[in-house]
Amino acid sequence: VQLQASGGGSVQPGGSLRLSCSGSGFSFDDYSIGWFRQLPGKEREGVSCIDGDGGSYFYAEPVKGRFTISRDNVKNTVYLQMNSLKPDDTAVYYCALVQDGDYLETLTAVAGDQADGMAYWGKGTLVTVSS
Repeated sequence: VQLQASGGGSVQPGGSLRLSCSGSGFSFDDYSIGWFRQLPGKEREGVSCIDGDGGSYFYAEPVKGRFTISRDNVKNTVYLQMNSLKPDDTAVYYCALVQDGDYLETLTAVAGDQADGMAYWGKGTLVTVSS
C-alpha cells in the first residue's frame, strides 16, 4: 500500500489550495480515505473522509463549509479542495487508510482524531496560510 499527498504550498488568508492523495497497491475504489492534519506543536487531528464510491463523507467542524472532499477512482486519487483558508489551517496534511478500508472505521478515526486508528499513511504535504 502506498499513499502520496501533494498540492500543499503557501497562500494568503482567504486563498485556496487543492490537495491530492494518490494511492496504489490496493483496490482503490474499495477503500475509504481519510485526511488528517498536524498543526505545529499539536497532535494530528481528523479533517475529512470519504467512502469508496464517494457517496458518503464527513468534515470536521473547523473546516465544514470551506473544504470539499471528492475522489476520482479512475485516477486513484482523492482530492481535498480547501477554500477560504485561514492561518489556523497551517499544518502538514496527511491522507491515510484503515486496515480494511471500512468507512465506519475511517469515520470513527477521523471524527475522533484517532490517528492511531489508521493503518497506512502517506507522506504529508505542508500548507502554510500567512499574509
